[in-house]
Amino acid sequence: MATKVAKAKTEMTHYETLYKSEIAPALRKDLKLENVHEIPKLEKIVLNMGVSEAVTDNKVLNSVQTELSKIAGQRAVITKAKNSIAGFKIREGMKLGCKVTLRRKHMYEFLERLVNIALPRVRDFRGLKNRSFDKQGNYSFGLKEHIVFPEVDYDTISKIRGMDITICMKSKAKEHSLALLKAFNFPIK
Repeated sequence: MATKVAKAKTEMTHYETLYKSEIAPALRKDLKLENVHEIPKLEKIVLNMGVSEAVTDNKVLNSVQTELSKIAGQRAVITKAKNSIAGFKIREGMKLGCKVTLRRKHMYEFLERLVNIALPRVRDFRGLKNRSFDKQGNYSFGLKEHIVFPEVDYDTISKIRGMDITICMKSKAKEHSLALLKAFNFPIK
């Protein structure tokens, strides 16, 4: 039984094998990097859904949590307010949304589904903006409809919601992060 577990851990996803065999050596050559550790690589992907209706109705948050868990392939965590904001009727510790952090195998599986299935299903999609990088080289963008993922059953959802996706990368510069995403066929303008 222990050998089955060991085999399951060593199996790599398509995008992971693609990165290790083709993308990383090509990036090292194209970016003229001397050290192997300078090659840009993915660290994690964070999915976030804020739910404004959760202030008045807690049941909405449970359905959003199950939908985000289906999309990510692992259980979503409920996020709470850090500060009280009287204008929005928010108190400290109130449940406001859900998030999931994907790493390793789950991260590569999600990235493959995002690039090949979800983004082509977005209506009037013309590519993602080139300016959405932060100082560290991480890329963030939002989707207006979470139903572009095939895991979400359109008949069972209560409302179409948006979600934020942040792809965290370990790289020296924004240009290196952009080269990594383009190597994964990410549709950036």
